[in-house]
Amino acid sequence: MDLYTRLRTRFPRLALGRDFSFARNTTIGCGGTAEVWASPADGEEAAALLRFLGREGIPLCFLGAGANVLPADGRFAGVAVLFRRMNALAADGECVLAGAGVTGGSLLRFAEAHALGGFEFLTGIPATLGGAAVMKAGVGGRHLCDVAESVIGIEGGVLRRFTREECAFAEKQSVFQSGIAVVAVRLRGRASGSEEIAAARAYYRARRAHLPKGRSMGCVFVNPPACSAGALIEACGLKGYAVNGARVSPQHANFILNEGASSSAVAALIRFVKEEVFRKTGVLLREEIRYIP
Repeated sequence: MDLYTRLRTRFPRLALGRDFSFARNTTIGCGGTAEVWASPADGEEAAALLRFLGREGIPLCFLGAGANVLPADGRFAGVAVLFRRMNALAADGECVLAGAGVTGGSLLRFAEAHALGGFEFLTGIPATLGGAAVMKAGVGGRHLCDVAESVIGIEGGVLRRFTREECAFAEKQSVFQSGIAVVAVRLRGRASGSEEIAAARAYYRARRAHLPKGRSMGCVFVNPPACSAGALIEACGLKGYAVNGARVSPQHANFILNEGASSSAVAALIRFVKEEVFRKTGVLLREEIRYIP
C-alpha cells in the first residue's frame, strides 16, 4: 500500500493529494516534489495527522505561504503538511484569533473591518500567520512578537497553548523552529480608524518598495548586530554575482534571485556568499531562510 492510500484509508475526510510541487508552491520557484500533500482543516485534524505520521515514522515538512524557504531538489518520500485551509478569523474585543493559514492581507482586511490597527507592519509580507510566528516576521522595528499574545501549536502530537514567553521569540527565531506546528495565533491590536490604518499601511508599503521583484525567498541572511547583511555582501563585491541561474540581486544583495536555477544551485550560491563574507570580513552570516524538507 503506497503512502497516499495509507493516509486516505486512515483519514477519509482529510484533503490529500499526490505529487506536490515545491517549485509551484514556493516564492523561490524551484525544488522537487513531495510524494503526498495533506491539508488539515483544523487543529484537531492536524494533531491527529501528526500523531499518525510520528507513530509510523513517516517523514514530513510544514509549508505555509512558501516564502523564506528553499526546498530540496528531487523526490521527498514523505508528506508536505499544508496549513492553507486553517484560515479562520475571529474577533474578541481588541484581539483577533487567526488560523495558521491566514495571510497578512486577510488579517489586515479583517482587522480594518473591525476597526483594529496595529498589524499594518505585515503589509506586503508574503507570509501566513503560522509562518510569521515561526520566523518572527516583521519590518521597521515591528515584529509579530509585538502583537502576539499567545500561539496554539502541536507539540508531540498534542495541541497546547504557548504563552509569548514560551514562544522564545528572537531574531528570526522561535521555539516553533524545533518542529512544533503552529495552528493559530492570538493577536492584540488597538482601536483604530480607517484613515490611521491606511496611513500606516502606506508607510510600510513604501518601506518595501525598494525590494527586488522576481523569484526569491526574501532576505537570505539575518542582519548581524549593528550591521546589514546586504551591505556586507555588497562590500565583498558579490552584488549581481551569478552562477547556474542563481543571482545575488543587483538591487539588494541580501536577496538571491532564481533565474532558471535548481535548488542545489541556489544553495551553492548561499554557501559561496557565506564563505566569501566570512573570509573577507570575519563575519559569519546566519541564514534566516529555512531548508526543506
